[in-house]
Amino acid sequence: MSDSPTSSPSTGSPRDRRVSARIGAIAESATLKVDAKAKALKAEGRPVIGFGAGEPDFPTPDYVVEAAVEACRDPKNHRYTPAGGLPELKKAIVEKTRRDSGYEVTPAQVLVTNGGKQAIYEAFAAMLDPGDEVIVPAPYWTTYPEAIALAGGVPVEVLADETQDYKVTVEQLEAARTERTKVLLFVSPSNPTGAVYTADEIRAIGQWVEDHDLWVLTDEIYEHLVYDGVETGSMPVLCPFLADHCVVVNGVAKTYAMTGWRVGWIIGPEDLVKAAGNLQSHATSNVANVSQRAALAAVEGDLAAVDAMKVAFDRRRRKIVEMLNEVEGIYCPTPQGAFYAYPSVKGLLGREHGGRQIDTSAELAEYILDQAEVAVVPGEAFGSPGYLRLSYALGDDDLVEGISRIQKLFS
Repeated sequence: MSDSPTSSPSTGSPRDRRVSARIGAIAESATLKVDAKAKALKAEGRPVIGFGAGEPDFPTPDYVVEAAVEACRDPKNHRYTPAGGLPELKKAIVEKTRRDSGYEVTPAQVLVTNGGKQAIYEAFAAMLDPGDEVIVPAPYWTTYPEAIALAGGVPVEVLADETQDYKVTVEQLEAARTERTKVLLFVSPSNPTGAVYTADEIRAIGQWVEDHDLWVLTDEIYEHLVYDGVETGSMPVLCPFLADHCVVVNGVAKTYAMTGWRVGWIIGPEDLVKAAGNLQSHATSNVANVSQRAALAAVEGDLAAVDAMKVAFDRRRRKIVEMLNEVEGIYCPTPQGAFYAYPSVKGLLGREHGGRQIDTSAELAEYILDQAEVAVVPGEAFGSPGYLRLSYALGDDDLVEGISRIQKLFS
């Protein structure tokens, strides 16, 4: 990159340096790229089935939509509101957090953000100085390393493969720790693998964080999507000694089928949340008030709609794993959370398929899209080549049809 005119301010004219090195280094979201390509092909009339985006196929619950409609008509929502979030929404998030995870916080510890991505970036921006290292368990969601780098930090990847259920160990974390380590990123249930850490595993990792005076950022966006009765929990609840050095990010997108409404939040120590709020006050100001009113209705409501979606996700989870494992060369562990399957496709690589040599999972994903009109995301996007991520948050019929096409392609 140092030879590029975008990254060397001392060479050429200012006009030659068209894009800053900081922004030029950011890759497009791989999951959104796959989803956009699938939708573009559909628009052309091709019968593409997309397993790319982590987006529930259910509509947002009616009572949430009605709250938004009512909010649109109320002039008070046509004006600026506090940059850190509507006071009543922050209070509701406090109550929801107590109800769902047993974590006791105050409204001053809550910052309402434009979705989970802004929450993640602002949390890292508030925590990191240039050169601070963040340990990132892999496979990881594609946005994490980019957010860390944009905030000035250095992502340090620790890979856990299917032989350890995609979960890192304390020993692996310790091997990755250096004098520059400041934060552990912890995600359970996981995107992209669906892995869920047990309560005992979380306690062990939390104790390691405490022993080395580190911070932890825990992403709980899939907190309600846990299957098979796995005993798990929230990091600051299972490890209360971490509360003053733990940041929780969450939102309404996955739980309430509200991906497009863009409402997330940060929960953390007051000083860090205030700093992140100062950043937000200059970056975006308040989240759209109509979306905040919709989120208020969601978090104040019961979990009946969530439970109904979970039943469907569980059914699809079992079906996709069963069907993928029928393909010779694919091995798919059973995910215990979220709505993703993350099969190893190493058995399909290094071979010819349809007269084409396929050596990487990126090439395999392209081949599947071209030949079977099925969109999947390659493991390269998640820091672990040799795998594919498939979201099973799509309709049952599309799921069966899509995996049937993959079965036929490699039969």
